Amino acid sequence: MVTFIQETLTEIKNTYSDISEVTIILPSKRAGGFLLNELKKQASHTQFAPKILSIEEFIEQLSNLSIIDNTELLFKSYQAYQNTAEIKQKDDFETYATWATTLLNDFNEIDRYLVETIPFFGYLASIKTLERWGVSDEKTELIENYIKFWESLPLLYNNIQESLLKENIGYQGMVYREAAANIEHYINSNGNKTHLFVGFNALNTAEQYIFQELLETGNSKIYWDTDLSFYEDPKHSASYFIRKYIKEWKYFQDNPPSIHSDNFKQHKHIQLVEVQKNIGQAKYVGELLSKLSDEEINKTAIVLGDENLLVPLLYSLPENVKNINVTMGVALKNFPAVVFFELLFSIHLRDTDNLYYKDILSILNHPLASKFLPNAQRISEKLVKENITHLSSETILSLSEDKGKDLLKVLFENWSDDVSKAVNSALIIIKKIQDKNKVNSVEHLVLQELKLVFNKIETLNEKYPYLNTIKSVQTLFAELTSTASLDFKGDAYDGLQLMGVLETRVLDFENVIITSVNEGVFPSGKSNASFITYDLKEQFNLPRFSEKDAIYTYHFYRLLQRANNVALLYNNNSEGLNTGEKSRFIRQLTIDKCENHSIERRILSPKIQVKPHSLKEIAKTAAVMTRLKEIALKGFSPSALTGYIRNPLDFYFQRILRLNEFEEVEETVAANTLGTIVHDTLEKFYKPLEGGVLTSQHIIDMKSKIDKEVTSQFKRTFKGGTFSKGKNLIIFEVAKRYISNFLDKEIADVEAGNTIKILKIETDLTLEVPIPELEFPINIHGKVDRVDEYNGHLRIIDYKSGQVSQGDVEITEWEEINEDYKYSKAFQVLTYALMMNKEIPVNNAEAGIISFKNLGSGFLKFGKKDKPRSKNKTQLITEDTLENFTIELKKLILEICDPNIPFTEKEIK
Repeated sequence: MVTFIQETLTEIKNTYSDISEVTIILPSKRAGGFLLNELKKQASHTQFAPKILSIEEFIEQLSNLSIIDNTELLFKSYQAYQNTAEIKQKDDFETYATWATTLLNDFNEIDRYLVETIPFFGYLASIKTLERWGVSDEKTELIENYIKFWESLPLLYNNIQESLLKENIGYQGMVYREAAANIEHYINSNGNKTHLFVGFNALNTAEQYIFQELLETGNSKIYWDTDLSFYEDPKHSASYFIRKYIKEWKYFQDNPPSIHSDNFKQHKHIQLVEVQKNIGQAKYVGELLSKLSDEEINKTAIVLGDENLLVPLLYSLPENVKNINVTMGVALKNFPAVVFFELLFSIHLRDTDNLYYKDILSILNHPLASKFLPNAQRISEKLVKENITHLSSETILSLSEDKGKDLLKVLFENWSDDVSKAVNSALIIIKKIQDKNKVNSVEHLVLQELKLVFNKIETLNEKYPYLNTIKSVQTLFAELTSTASLDFKGDAYDGLQLMGVLETRVLDFENVIITSVNEGVFPSGKSNASFITYDLKEQFNLPRFSEKDAIYTYHFYRLLQRANNVALLYNNNSEGLNTGEKSRFIRQLTIDKCENHSIERRILSPKIQVKPHSLKEIAKTAAVMTRLKEIALKGFSPSALTGYIRNPLDFYFQRILRLNEFEEVEETVAANTLGTIVHDTLEKFYKPLEGGVLTSQHIIDMKSKIDKEVTSQFKRTFKGGTFSKGKNLIIFEVAKRYISNFLDKEIADVEAGNTIKILKIETDLTLEVPIPELEFPINIHGKVDRVDEYNGHLRIIDYKSGQVSQGDVEITEWEEINEDYKYSKAFQVLTYALMMNKEIPVNNAEAGIISFKNLGSGFLKFGKKDKPRSKNKTQLITEDTLENFTIELKKLILEICDPNIPFTEKEIK
């Protein structure tokens, strides 16, 4: 394969005897580097190289201006905006930054295309006035200011240009306009020199004017990089611009172009690969590369349509790729350290002394925090344990040991919307991490780059008085980190080339792999980030989206021109903004297929292996049996036994291994916490009445203390959580209502003439269950909520804060009670009855549940039915009842303690 650079260099050498006198101008510095490298390869003896410039370097030379950094431009333009007296209503810098970038891009565009500014701005102001046509008969002050702004735009434009020219700097478009204005002077001084323009395609108006002026001197020449297949096809947009220039430029009337490259029709093997998700593309590229030899890899380029694929792709490279040159950097914003500072700034956006616990945990639990805060984990654990949802900086400091307090102050002390304090805090953190030497080489580079970013913000803050809030710093930080990147080092001319689309200009490769060839990515689709309307662009010959599409078409087909093997990958997954639609370029390749092109279509999808789901089993080892004996000696609780019925595997994890759910701050009162608060409040009220008869006055006294006692129980159980607002306030009121409603029901019972004697409140019960089949003692243990005598009749009561109905405490067959979890409520109340029988003989007693969500149904008594749906049921707890239950209880405990029966997962339906 003969590359475009090789072709062009051969022609230049044949045309010019002394190439050291020649100035070669290319689209990019990278293209210039490759041209110089090829020149070295071809050189048979020592010689002076030609002057090689990128177009931007040449334009800066012509204009005698340097192109300003975009961030600096934002500040300088705001200075000009403030000095434009005609704009009466001015935004602060923070608001200005949200729309100024779009406006500056538009200024850039009109300058590069040498648009006459007076008629242009007049037209734009008229359009903006028409947008408010008919809003009202009388224009408001807001509308007047809006129209005045657009009318004052020429003055703002002129002020920006004047302020930049004083310092011999300018934004890109301004430098182009100045270069075009200076071309005549340049030709007078350098018209006798040879200028060669190599590999250009779409030119802005300033470039067209400069190129034509230099071509007219007769000493200069332009070398187009296109193919006859596209050039001779008037409908093919890959050569749209080149055909247009050759047709319109006066130079080509007497100097016909020499386009003789006819490579596209040569033999090519093209793979069209449909992949699910972006990561699949990265993995498949790795697979393709693994099949190539070292020599083939040196002739291969991977072109990323979506540059976000860079990091996944780097991790997917196979072992046979020994050398790689990456032309793009990894965006700084993708690194965890940047996320850390974004989180920190977001915390301090609110000028408040109280911080939300999730914000604090997001900082403390971030990997970067462990690099400079040795006790970050312990503080997090304390915060969770204390259950504090809103903390002051003093509270945070109180959770820490002395050695970490200074840094906690830097992180969480109120910054009072002070920009200098924010930037200094960030720099202190970075220095502290770097001093600790706990970071790897990549993290070190990221921190160094972040240090430069914050130093730049600090310099801008000292130079311009516009950064007045933390929000403005956050916006600027986001802007700087989105444009900054960590660049890779490598041999630019050897090994695998990994590049973005624009870096491929002028370069050719035998093997080309292009990723993300999706509609909306490659080509990128329409973009409306401009104040310039379509008709205005049409009127002043500014590029429309159709012309931008032609630029993508050129880049795509130029890559394919000289390649022998091409792989085009696209994501077929519709997700978010990605439609999963393949690019029009792929469709065009298949419709306009050349005879010598072999096109292979592949659809890649992950292998799906359906494995039969088998229920897990855990054998009872000697250690498990030892733990079971411990539980049995202490006593199986009703909840533990019903937990086994629900799922033996849960019993194993919770009771044998003692694994609890991850402890976290309880921001909203949980159902179990509400239940605990209601239980503990009623215990506080009723405990002093044990052994006594309940009176109306007792209950009235309780009702007067509801608010105070519930508040006390909330503080004790919910710890540092707040219940003065939001959902927690509602739950607080619900707890009070539950207790109030229950007490109202008690009053109604007493006033109706019923006698209620309180026997036991929240009493711990333990009962030994003799099981001769087992060698070790078995106990059951639990806490009964309430035992009373209702008109002399014994009642064993369990409180439930959730919804319980009568059917939940009724059974039909005794065998079902230890097999089906739906009978768990009945199982629990019978367990309490069995244990209570040791303290107070239970005969013809009642056991059941009072549900605070179903108080209207009253005391829900355990019942034994003759058959399903039968209304005949026995609700008294007798010796027979306890005997039948004991038989089933023993069966269950025997199963739990049998070493030959494993803990088998139960399928939850």
